[in-house]
Amino acid sequence: MTAQERRDDARRAIEAWDTWAAFVVRTDFGDDAAWRRVLAELGRPDGDADVGVLVLDAPCWSGASAEEVLVAMAGDEGPHALFLADGHTMESPVRALLAVDTLWEDESALDPVYYRELVDSPAPREFRLSPASVESVHVNLELGNLGFEEFAEEAAAGADGVLVPD
Repeated sequence: MTAQERRDDARRAIEAWDTWAAFVVRTDFGDDAAWRRVLAELGRPDGDADVGVLVLDAPCWSGASAEEVLVAMAGDEGPHALFLADGHTMESPVRALLAVDTLWEDESALDPVYYRELVDSPAPREFRLSPASVESVHVNLELGNLGFEEFAEEAAAGADGVLVPD
């Protein structure tokens, strides 16, 4: 089995999430110091899952796209958003994670007669946020207090397009 086949095999399915814990997947392994800062800002300096954040820190996910992670998470139930610690995260001064809507639908499959508004202005699929914002965003999405689009709009209006806590 080649290295690529082993990596693909390890990426087959992700079933370790908890609906009430934000799910962060590390996809960039080039800067361990930056990663430790992300963990600290998530409130998890030692990686323990005691503050409502579950982290998948497995090198087999190195370089994975949001789509690859979403495919591996396919199932009946799951979190409303996925948070990726990618290359941008590690280089960003605020360690901006990528929030990805797991409930987003491809509008190209919708009937434009009935869904013209969605086709003309599709909802955002992702936005950037600081690690300190992850838990609050996750909880509000799970409770239905706010929608993904509302957080994406707030992020777009923020400095550098990143949602940060008030």
